[in-house]
Amino acid sequence: MKLSILMPVYNEEVRVADAVKQALDVDYPTDIELVIVDDGSRDRTAEILGGLTDERLRVIVHPRNKGKGAAIKTAVENAAGDYMVILDADLEYDPQDIPKLLEPVLDGRATVVYGNRTFGSHSSFSFWYVMGNKAVTTAANMLYNCYLGDLETCFKLMPVSLYRSLQVRSAGFGMEAEVTGKLLRNRHRPYEVPISYRARTREEGKKITWKDGVEALWILSRERMRKPSRTIGTS
Repeated sequence: MKLSILMPVYNEEVRVADAVKQALDVDYPTDIELVIVDDGSRDRTAEILGGLTDERLRVIVHPRNKGKGAAIKTAVENAAGDYMVILDADLEYDPQDIPKLLEPVLDGRATVVYGNRTFGSHSSFSFWYVMGNKAVTTAANMLYNCYLGDLETCFKLMPVSLYRSLQVRSAGFGMEAEVTGKLLRNRHRPYEVPISYRARTREEGKKITWKDGVEALWILSRERMRKPSRTIGTS
């Protein structure tokens, strides 16, 4: 099995080199590739990425910023792995946790695995950020009669073919809710494993806002009203 690690990047000149190094330094139980999409960065991100060399690394550039969902769409289209996982370049997530996400897949217990963050005073961005995340996750649990712990987690691991079959259209952060809504609507219940997390502040470049939470609720409701698709997960 080969794992494609997909990294959307936008204006991360301070962190991107460290994020790439951390991702490539992990001792994975499978072959991997790291597919980076520079989503129209206006700082030195493109220059820094251009100076990195590793046979497992591929960099794709969007000439203008399109959003996280669009960057992941491009990465998935270019992924050569059997499975994929998303890893942001902001250092909030620890790539050392990725092998833990792979374990339930490799031993046959799961097809889709989510990393479940445990928020604490040392790891949360703010009280309202955590409450917003819990509100969106609770809404998904009520709408789809499930018990997810963390819908908005970046760590979503699944077959590349499954993600492609979802036909995700949300260009921004709404892709997190759209992916989960479509998975749940089509009876794919994510297996969850605990992961570490350290949120950064607005001053450090935190991009998500309350508006993204409102959009997530709308997307979850929209997807719940649609019928299951016969094509999702069959390609």
